[in-house]
Order: sequence, then structure tokens, then C-alpha cells
Amino acid sequence: MNSRFSRFSAFASVFFFGVFPCVYAVEYSDVNPTASTLNFTYNQIGSRVYGTIGKFVGTLDFDTTHPQDAHAKLIIELDSIEVDNSDARTELPKPAWFDTATYPKAIFESTHVKDLGNNHYLITGSLTIRGLTQKVEVPVQLRAENAIGIFDGELTVKRSDFKIGSGEWADSVVSNDISIRFRIVAPER
Repeated sequence: MNSRFSRFSAFASVFFFGVFPCVYAVEYSDVNPTASTLNFTYNQIGSRVYGTIGKFVGTLDFDTTHPQDAHAKLIIELDSIEVDNSDARTELPKPAWFDTATYPKAIFESTHVKDLGNNHYLITGSLTIRGLTQKVEVPVQLRAENAIGIFDGELTVKRSDFKIGSGEWADSVVSNDISIRFRIVAPER
């Protein structure tokens, strides 16, 4: 091979991959639940209440060159909800709220992913809580750090869509809007 051509090829490769690092495919899978977080906030009588979900399992198949083919599923153990309000800790497992004895898990499963550019995506999927399923759209940002993908997102759900907080709790003591934030961490494959 011509040495001039070899030098040009080497230069072109360094330039191309140095300037356009996202050209090569990166695949993410195997959600790390220890490094991932799932939390929520809502208003109760004018005060902000913060909660976390301690146990969930996720599966992920995400290729940055083909995000439209991605698939994600999250199974949430509802009895692992922790809140900074003692009344809520007592009430949330009961039938008027999550009824964790009957419906121990909530499930999110993606149905479509749209690439919005600049590592931002819109994930459409089904969220099932208390046996009721609603379509949700979740804006997500992907950041890559040291061979790890960090998927950050936030969505708002209406508790009335899932009959959470029925009966005496159906009024405005607790906000109907629940803000859910997550950070899903997955290594490169």
C-alpha cells in the first residue's frame, strides 16, 4: 500500500472519529438498579412531599444508531415506596391508594422511541398501575460517561387516571399531578 495513502487513511480516521465521536454505534443494556434512581413529588395541603422507590428491575435494549428500535421495561415494586410523610407511609399501601396487596407492581413498557436530536429522545409507552394502563410520553436525555449510559427523564402523571387516592382522598388534599423523575444507568454493551 502507498505510504502516502496510509498516512491519509490514518489522518482521516483520527479526524473523522475525533470530530464525530457519535458516528459509531453504542449499545446500552443491563440496567443497574443500584446506580439508578426513581423518585416522585406531589403537593399535600400546600406542602411538597418527596418520595423514592427502592426496588425496581429494568431491561433495556438501546442502540444509539437505531433508537427507533429501542425497547425498555421497568417493573416497580410498589411496597418499596418511601416518603417523607408519616401519614403517607401508612396510607399508600392501603386499598384507597396503591392497594399493594392486590397490585404489588407497576409496569412501564416502551412502545416507540423518537430521536429528537442532541441525545434527547421521546419515549412513548404504557404505564400500568392498579391494573389500569395509560399511554405516557417521556422526554429523556442520554449522557455517556466512562462507558456508561445515563438516561435522565421526567414525566407527570395524574393519579386520578389510575384511581390512586380514591374515596375521601379524591379531593384536592393531595395534588392530582404526580411528578416522576428517574435516572436509569446502563453500561455499554
